[in-house]
Amino acid sequence: MTDEKSTAPSTAAAPALAVDVRGVHKSFGSLKVLDGVDLQVGTGEVTVILGPSGSGKSTLLRTLNHLEKVDRGTIRVGGDLIGYRRRGNKLHELRETEILRQRSRIGFVFQNFNLFPHLTVLENVVEAPVSAQRRPRDHVEREAIALLERVGVADKAHDYPRQLSGGQQQRVAIARALALRPTVILFDEPTSALDPELVGEVLAVIRGLAEDGTTLVIVTHEIGFAREVADTVIFMDHGVIVERGTAEDVLDDPQHARTRAFLASVL
Repeated sequence: MTDEKSTAPSTAAAPALAVDVRGVHKSFGSLKVLDGVDLQVGTGEVTVILGPSGSGKSTLLRTLNHLEKVDRGTIRVGGDLIGYRRRGNKLHELRETEILRQRSRIGFVFQNFNLFPHLTVLENVVEAPVSAQRRPRDHVEREAIALLERVGVADKAHDYPRQLSGGQQQRVAIARALALRPTVILFDEPTSALDPELVGEVLAVIRGLAEDGTTLVIVTHEIGFAREVADTVIFMDHGVIVERGTAEDVLDDPQHARTRAFLASVL
């Protein structure tokens, strides 16, 4: 990755955008996974990304906090260039400590919870704000307890992840993301690892975040949920954004044949 070329956003637009993706390309060997993706998410907006397996949607999500490096293009979160520093026309990758500092402002909720098994629920929520953001532990603990109350698992604060159901673990993961006071929270198929009867409790928490004006980018196959919460729905296929618009536009009146075929297969 060497330069920004025409992908750089104007400085005037950046403050209004929580996420600003310009011309992002990503390949794994000869496999092109992202092919010139542009994505803008306004502060307080909810964007839902749909698409078949292999469409690039999860890879796109992982580039937003530099878990995957892009080959070309730029990503900004909260106006900050993610993963790189610009010197003249060149982009130089940040040191790992600087990348970790950037990630501490971007919440990420994974498919499989990714809680630390050797830490209690409370310790899982407290760890990153204290270690990565250098915030006082006593303040963070008070905030963490309030967040666990918010997601409905305050009574599990001193339990370990293995003692929780999948739905409870995912709600703890959401509290952990919120504890970072992030610019945006990224959700990668947050209900895909859950038993069907547990899906509703997790979606209810995410729905509450959307109603509170939290900036969210959600990869999901839950079409009904997307219809409820999304300001913008994006459909991806073969590494490109095929269609984007309001939930009503994309889900009820898709213009692209590929979008129509996908929705017919999942509805």
